[in-house]
Amino acid sequence: MITIEDFEKVDIRVGKIIEVEDFPEAKKPTYKLRIDFGEFGIKTSSTRIVELYKKEELMGKHVVCVTNFPSRKIGPFMSEVLTTGFYREDGTVVLAVPDKEIQLGAKLG
Repeated sequence: MITIEDFEKVDIRVGKIIEVEDFPEAKKPTYKLRIDFGEFGIKTSSTRIVELYKKEELMGKHVVCVTNFPSRKIGPFMSEVLTTGFYREDGTVVLAVPDKEIQLGAKLG
């Protein structure tokens, strides 16, 4: 079990995907994302969501990301945030997204 104080240490914010690229250097099919968090800036993320999402449908999509993990180098790419999602039984990932319009950078609480 964790405490509410532990949970409050995790900075989870909403951002909008503004760029999607294939990531051929990754071991598994992956996209490189640029995500706009409003006043918190534009950050990068590596995501294995190729099976369920086409690049075109990701453009402009709002996503929920952990923004205070250390950056992680994945091959030649630096992933700055963790884009969240839910694992299905087959191992594919469904993105966690807000169901109403919300300002970029809004914090999950």
